[in-house]
Amino acid sequence: MKKTLLGLGAVVIFMASFTKAETETEKKITATATLAKHEFQMSAGEKLINKSDCIGCHNKVNKIIGPAYVDIAKKYPATEKNVNYLADKIIKGGTGVWGTMPMTAHPTLKPADAKLMVKYILSLKKK
Repeated sequence: MKKTLLGLGAVVIFMASFTKAETETEKKITATATLAKHEFQMSAGEKLINKSDCIGCHNKVNKIIGPAYVDIAKKYPATEKNVNYLADKIIKGGTGVWGTMPMTAHPTLKPADAKLMVKYILSLKKK
Protein backbone atom coordinates (compact mmCIF):
# COMPACT_ATOMS: atom_id res chain seq x y z
CA MET A 1 0.00 0.00 0.00
CA LYS A 2 2.83 2.43 0.88
CA LYS A 3 4.57 1.62 -2.41
CA THR A 4 1.36 2.29 -4.32
CA LEU A 5 0.83 5.67 -2.62
CA LEU A 6 4.48 6.58 -3.11
CA GLY A 7 4.31 5.66 -6.80
CA LEU A 8 1.02 7.52 -7.25
CA GLY A 9 2.50 10.60 -5.52
CA ALA A 10 5.53 10.48 -7.82
CA VAL A 11 3.26 10.30 -10.89
CA VAL A 12 1.20 13.29 -9.68
CA ILE A 13 4.34 15.37 -9.10
CA PHE A 14 5.70 14.28 -12.47
CA MET A 15 2.46 15.29 -14.23
CA ALA A 16 2.32 18.60 -12.36
CA SER A 17 5.78 19.51 -13.61
CA PHE A 18 4.62 19.09 -17.21
CA THR A 19 1.54 21.21 -16.58
CA LYS A 20 3.68 24.08 -15.32
CA ALA A 21 5.97 23.83 -18.37
CA GLU A 22 2.97 24.10 -20.64
CA THR A 23 1.74 27.11 -18.70
CA GLU A 24 5.08 28.89 -19.16
CA THR A 25 4.99 28.11 -22.89
CA GLU A 26 1.44 29.42 -23.11
CA LYS A 27 2.54 32.64 -21.39
CA LYS A 28 5.31 33.10 -23.95
CA ILE A 29 2.88 32.45 -26.82
CA THR A 30 0.36 34.91 -25.36
CA ALA A 31 3.05 37.58 -24.86
CA THR A 32 4.26 37.11 -28.43
CA ALA A 33 0.71 37.31 -29.78
CA THR A 34 0.06 40.49 -27.77
CA LEU A 35 3.24 42.08 -29.12
CA ALA A 36 2.33 41.08 -32.67
CA LYS A 37 -1.18 42.50 -32.18
CA HIS A 38 0.29 45.83 -30.99
CA GLU A 39 2.65 45.94 -33.97
CA PHE A 40 -0.29 45.18 -36.24
CA GLN A 41 -2.26 48.06 -34.73
CA MET A 42 0.62 50.50 -35.08
CA SER A 43 0.03 53.18 -37.69
CA ALA A 44 2.43 53.63 -40.58
CA GLY A 45 3.55 56.95 -39.09
CA GLU A 46 4.31 55.38 -35.72
CA LYS A 47 6.34 52.64 -37.40
CA LEU A 48 8.34 55.24 -39.32
CA ILE A 49 9.03 57.19 -36.12
CA ASN A 50 10.14 54.05 -34.30
CA LYS A 51 12.59 53.23 -37.10
CA SER A 52 14.02 56.75 -37.24
CA ASP A 53 16.27 58.83 -35.01
CA CYS A 54 13.26 60.81 -33.66
CA ILE A 55 13.28 58.88 -30.40
CA GLY A 56 16.66 60.37 -29.54
CA CYS A 57 15.07 63.79 -28.99
CA HIS A 58 11.33 63.13 -28.68
CA ASN A 59 9.06 60.93 -26.60
CA LYS A 60 5.35 60.30 -26.85
CA VAL A 61 4.46 61.87 -23.49
CA ASN A 62 7.63 63.40 -21.99
CA LYS A 63 9.82 66.25 -23.18
CA ILE A 64 13.38 65.10 -23.80
CA ILE A 65 15.40 67.50 -25.96
CA GLY A 66 12.46 68.33 -28.18
CA PRO A 67 8.80 68.50 -27.23
CA ALA A 68 6.68 65.44 -26.46
CA TYR A 69 4.45 64.29 -29.30
CA VAL A 70 1.32 64.93 -27.21
CA ASP A 71 2.46 68.54 -26.67
CA ILE A 72 2.90 69.00 -30.42
CA ALA A 73 -0.59 67.57 -30.92
CA LYS A 74 -2.00 70.06 -28.38
CA LYS A 75 -0.38 73.00 -30.16
CA TYR A 76 -1.29 72.14 -33.75
CA PRO A 77 -4.80 71.23 -34.92
CA ALA A 78 -4.83 68.33 -37.39
CA THR A 79 -5.31 70.41 -40.54
CA GLU A 80 -3.74 69.80 -43.93
CA LYS A 81 -1.88 73.12 -43.58
CA ASN A 82 -0.31 72.03 -40.27
CA VAL A 83 0.52 68.56 -41.62
CA ASN A 84 2.39 70.16 -44.54
CA TYR A 85 4.09 72.72 -42.27
CA LEU A 86 5.28 70.15 -39.73
CA ALA A 87 6.36 67.65 -42.41
CA ASP A 88 8.44 70.44 -43.93
CA LYS A 89 9.96 71.18 -40.48
CA ILE A 90 10.92 67.52 -40.08
CA ILE A 91 12.63 67.50 -43.47
CA LYS A 92 14.33 70.92 -43.26
CA GLY A 93 14.87 71.15 -39.50
CA GLY A 94 14.49 74.41 -37.64
CA THR A 95 14.67 76.30 -34.37
CA GLY A 96 12.76 78.84 -32.32
CA VAL A 97 9.31 77.30 -32.05
CA TRP A 98 9.99 75.13 -28.98
CA GLY A 99 13.14 76.85 -27.70
CA THR A 100 16.68 77.52 -28.84
CA MET A 101 17.74 73.91 -29.47
CA PRO A 102 17.66 73.33 -33.24
CA MET A 103 15.88 70.33 -34.70
CA THR A 104 18.06 68.27 -36.99
CA ALA A 105 17.09 68.26 -40.66
CA HIS A 106 16.10 64.98 -42.31
CA PRO A 107 16.63 65.79 -46.01
CA THR A 108 16.54 62.15 -47.14
CA LEU A 109 13.07 61.59 -45.65
CA LYS A 110 10.34 61.40 -48.28
CA PRO A 111 7.63 64.08 -47.89
CA ALA A 112 4.92 61.40 -47.90
CA ASP A 113 6.64 59.59 -45.00
CA ALA A 114 7.08 62.84 -43.07
CA LYS A 115 3.35 63.52 -43.49
CA LEU A 116 2.49 60.05 -42.16
CA MET A 117 4.66 60.74 -39.13
CA VAL A 118 2.97 64.10 -38.54
CA LYS A 119 -0.51 62.62 -38.92
CA TYR A 120 0.34 60.04 -36.27
CA ILE A 121 1.70 62.72 -33.92
CA LEU A 122 -1.36 64.94 -34.37
CA SER A 123 -3.64 61.95 -33.77
CA LEU A 124 -2.35 61.86 -30.19
CA LYS A 125 -4.33 64.96 -29.24
CA LYS A 126 -6.58 64.21 -26.30
CA LYS A 127 -10.13 65.32 -26.91
